[in-house]
Amino acid sequence: MQYKVPVMADLAAEGKSPDVLFWIGCAGSFDQRAQRITQAFVKILNQLNISFAVLGKEEACTGDPARRAGNEFIFQMLAQQNIATLNGYGIKTIVTTCPHCFNTIKNEYPALGGKYEVLHHSVYLQQLLNDGKLKVEGGAFKGKRITYHDSCYLGRANDIYEAPRDLIKALDADLVEVTKSRANAMCCGAGGAQMWKEDEPGTKRINTERTGQLTEVMPDIIAVACSYCNTMITDGVKSENKQDEIKVVDLAELIAENNKF
Repeated sequence: MQYKVPVMADLAAEGKSPDVLFWIGCAGSFDQRAQRITQAFVKILNQLNISFAVLGKEEACTGDPARRAGNEFIFQMLAQQNIATLNGYGIKTIVTTCPHCFNTIKNEYPALGGKYEVLHHSVYLQQLLNDGKLKVEGGAFKGKRITYHDSCYLGRANDIYEAPRDLIKALDADLVEVTKSRANAMCCGAGGAQMWKEDEPGTKRINTERTGQLTEVMPDIIAVACSYCNTMITDGVKSENKQDEIKVVDLAELIAENNKF
């Protein structure tokens, strides 16, 4: 089924303004696996009749990978370009499925003149759930053992721990915690621009170490809230040859499949 994805420029030409701008991010735009997360979130927005829009071709990378890798010039250039676009449209509220985009726009853009209400999709969906706008049922995930991997940029960087767990609990699933979770969670291995560089010398990759911690609790599903984490943990599950028994699924996909629309 095809869902409507309004583009900000088209709405502006009609004199309209959405309640929410959905910031897709590079992964959600170009990575085939992450595109399914984007589609799942768009499905939810459409089914709930949320007034939203995307920037489309006007959306550039937030500059997060460049800044983490030490290229401040590229970060400033990308950030100022995005801020000019967002301010030009008078954007007030931004929702994104990417913790890296979320952290950068929320915490780093204000210093450059980009001040917005920025929500990660886990928090936004939790708000919709609490307001009664989003109805969730267990469905295919009822009774499943689901463990949640805390993203660094959601957890330690922004203290977001409960929203993702509240969504999983709403599915009537059996939420099982790993020893290293919340503030003590281990990185998937992709943060800080590590996604884009070769491994450093060592005996074990970070993503396989983290995946081993997650699979110790014998989950049916590993829930994630970040496209980077999704890639790294999926690769880790494959390295253990457990891809047929353990699925790595984004929160948006869990909710999209089990909504009472």
